[in-house]
Amino acid sequence: MRTTIDITLQEPRKAIDALSEASPGLSRQKIKDAMTKGACWWTHKGKRLRLRRATKELRPGIRLQLYYDENVLARKPEEPVLLQDLGRYTVWFKPHGMLAQGSQWGDHCSLLRLAEVLLGRPCHLIHRLDADAAGLMLIAHDPKAAGALSQCFSARTMTKRYRARVTGVINAQDQIIDAPVEGKPATSRVTTLNASETHQTSLVQVCIETGRKHQIRRHLAGLGHPIIGDRLYGRPAPAPLQLLAFYLEFDCPLSKQKVTLQLPDELDSLEHKKP
Repeated sequence: MRTTIDITLQEPRKAIDALSEASPGLSRQKIKDAMTKGACWWTHKGKRLRLRRATKELRPGIRLQLYYDENVLARKPEEPVLLQDLGRYTVWFKPHGMLAQGSQWGDHCSLLRLAEVLLGRPCHLIHRLDADAAGLMLIAHDPKAAGALSQCFSARTMTKRYRARVTGVINAQDQIIDAPVEGKPATSRVTTLNASETHQTSLVQVCIETGRKHQIRRHLAGLGHPIIGDRLYGRPAPAPLQLLAFYLEFDCPLSKQKVTLQLPDELDSLEHKKP
């Protein structure tokens, strides 16, 4: 079942009462569950925000929206791994299939929300990583830290390294790919780490100088070597997308020190997986 409810209150009401009246096909318990999982929005002081508290008293004129998708709400998230707590920001391992942040249909399976619940602290997104990919992500815990760290990514002062297992045998040594992505400049550098003639696969390291949407996936597919498990630019596979963000290095604007982050061996599935 998938439905959208969009109402503007004409009188003071509790959120759950207003939504229940507007959606007789949904039980109050299902509405509460959807709200807890981030599928309800309200417009407050000109801002559109998630509303999780079912008993929230709302004034006339408030707009309420509920995006109910039972398939989305039924998903069980795999927990991310907290790798380091550096005070104003934390370092996480995001598993395959986890969103960086939620959608209008909910956020209970997103890294941002799970980090907020696990830590009990405000969380702010700094950068993104494809939902299908796994690897290192940073989460900030105050707006100024988020802005300062985001600048490291947008200003291209962040060293970002990925590993990918691709189809076919490729022999590359710091090979530059500069094919534009959606009309914007995009640069990736590819180096082969190992290759298997028997299995016709290769493990490559990719360093990106820009961060366009699906940049690595598009560039490798453009070489004729799509990433294994890439359902968009290659072919689906039983395994998840074989793309891993395993290394970050930057001059921290908060501590004024160089920070080097590398995925622990036990979480580096591509490094230890036989081709």
